[in-house]
Formats: sequence, C-alpha cells, structure tokens
Amino acid sequence: MNIGEKKIDRPYRWGIVGGGRTSQVGYKHRLGALMDNTNFRLVASAFDVDAERAKEFGAALNMDTDRCYPDYKTMFAEEAKREDGVEVVDVATPNFLHYEVVKAALEAGLHVICEKPMFFSVKEGEEIKALAEKMNKVVCVTYGFSGFPMLLQMRAMIANGMIGKVNMVDLRYAHGYGCDATADVKAEGQKWRVDPKKVGKSFVLGDLSTHTFYMSELVTSDMKLKEVLCDRQAFVGSRYPLEDNAYVLMRYENGAVGRMWASAVNAGDMSSQHIRIVGSKGSLEWNDRACDTLIYEVQGEPAQVLTRGGDYNDPLTQEQERLGALHFEGLPESWANLYTKFAQVMAAKDRGDEEFIRDMIYPDIDHGIDGIRWINACVKSADQNSTWVRFDADND
Repeated sequence: MNIGEKKIDRPYRWGIVGGGRTSQVGYKHRLGALMDNTNFRLVASAFDVDAERAKEFGAALNMDTDRCYPDYKTMFAEEAKREDGVEVVDVATPNFLHYEVVKAALEAGLHVICEKPMFFSVKEGEEIKALAEKMNKVVCVTYGFSGFPMLLQMRAMIANGMIGKVNMVDLRYAHGYGCDATADVKAEGQKWRVDPKKVGKSFVLGDLSTHTFYMSELVTSDMKLKEVLCDRQAFVGSRYPLEDNAYVLMRYENGAVGRMWASAVNAGDMSSQHIRIVGSKGSLEWNDRACDTLIYEVQGEPAQVLTRGGDYNDPLTQEQERLGALHFEGLPESWANLYTKFAQVMAAKDRGDEEFIRDMIYPDIDHGIDGIRWINACVKSADQNSTWVRFDADND
C-alpha cells in the first residue's frame, strides 16, 4: 500500500510549461506531482502566453512570482543560473508546442514529463529519444488514466494465463461532451483541440484514444499491434478535417483482433475508458467509472468482482493502491501513482540504475512514440478510404 512515504532521497525541483488557469490539464498535473509532497516541489513556471496572467496565477498558487516566467526559454535560461534551479520540466501545452519545448528542456539538462500525444511524427519522437539518451535524461508521458491499480491486476492475470490465450481486445473512450460546437469557440482549453495547426491530424484519435491504446498495451504486455483499419467522421461539421468520432479495427501479431471506439459525440454518455480483454477461457473487464473493481468471467462459472485493496490481488497492484478497500479512489490517485513512478525513474537514471528503469512499469518515451504511430496509422487508413495500414510502417 502506498501511504505517501518518500521513495527517493528528496523531491525534485519541478517546473511547468503551460497548464495555467485556462488549461484543462494543469490542475491534474499539479495534483499528481504534489499529492505526496515527497516526489516534486513546484518552483518555477511559464503558465501562459499572457505573461501577466501567468504571474497572477502563480501568485494565486503561493509561488515565488519572480520564478513565474513569461515563456519557457526565459525560464530555462534563468533557472540554469540558480543553484536551486529547476531539475524537471512538465510540458502541458497544446500539442504543436510539445516538440520544441521538450527538445529545449533536454538541451537544458532537464528530465521531461510531456502531455500526450507527444509529437506529430515518429521521426520527431525518435530524434527526441536519441537526444534524451545523449543527455542521460528520461522523458515520461502522462497517460493519466493508466495509474489505476486494477489495471496492473488485469495485466498480472493475463500474464498468468488466467483467461487463456488473448483473442479479442475491446476498447472504448466515447463521451458526449463534444456534441455541441459551442465549446469549440468559447472554452480556451477546447479551442486549440479542434484547430489542425495546433492539434495535428486528429481530434478524438489523439486526444482520447491514445489514452486507451496505451492502457491496452499496459494490460496486454506481450502483444504487438500489427495493423489497423480506421473510419472517422466529423459529425459537427465545423471540425472537418478533424474527426469527433472514429472506429478502429485492429489485428495483432499473435492473431488476436480488436476494436476501438473513440468519440466526443456519444450523446448523453458520462463514461470514459472501457477495456474488455477476451481470452480462450475467460474475460476481464474494467472501466474508470468503477475504477476500483475488475470483472473476471470464466466460461461456465459465475462472474467474480475483484476489488482494489483485496488481499488476493497481485503484489504490484497492492503497492499502488492508497486508501484501502473501503474507500474510493479516482483520477487524482491515478495521476499521483504515475508521478511517483516518474520520480523513481528519474532518480534511477541519475544514479545510473538502468535495471530499475527496465523493471518499472510506466509510460516512457517508447510508449509515447507508439501513441504517435497509432494516430498516424489510423488517420492514414481513414484517408485511404479505410484500408488496412501497417502499424510499424512510415505513416508520418
């Protein structure tokens, strides 16, 4: 059980680029990083393109406003002059800025935590991976839903053969909050998400389905995606050529098949992530509205409901749960679990412990690159009239 005790010698001095008052993700990053008070300490920021608004927001967070900078370049330059300068930077900007900020952060000698999807092209991802290796730094990706403990339980049960050979992977991230185009022009945190210049080639495939795709990689740890077929639509016409709904079929190297439904126009639905893994002997199902439970169904037997905190869960699951079985957990705890792992990986990199890093289960830069591959393969398939596209091909 995780009760917030320190897992590294001291908290990292942490800075954030983006994530200001109008951001839809900034508070989630701060909750994740600062919940335990043992992993990170927020010391510097470049919260906003509006310098005065950025400084005012920093003051509202009780930050030293002298370290609330007008832009990331100034932040990196000024913090480098300090003995107590920032050591880790969080990139919580719109997508089109990720590459340049991450590159500048690595060149400044900083570890990086980056929002998803990381970049627009696999080529950019591979370049950043090589730079991180050269600078001896890590790049982590905030697939924020993936820190729920019962996902590790699902992973362990699949790896232990408890559902037999995996045959089907059924994924869904489909809500209804994009049915009305009003938010596209009014909400600061939504405007850029439907602007191709800032978001890239896709809307819901990048914004939503990358989360669920990574979670499918997490739970089916030994499976490799072979090819995808995608059909996408813009039911709110002003979003074209971006999509607000997409269906994806998948084929895996081991013969398994899958499907993904990603949508922002699933009218009336308040749910988010749904994952069902079907094997030759049984199935496992999880969704984040009931994130503390995992449904285990064996053909011909009564269904079982496994609960977070139960002694029957895998040790890795137990290590990640925080409140005990009688108390509900949620998204803040998921983010905090990720940030705890990020801090541990950074500390391992700093002391040269590559074995520790290899054994840690967390979204690293390779998973970030897989997210780019996923988006680009799906978009290419849809744009080619829904043909099968190799996942590992050059789809940039």
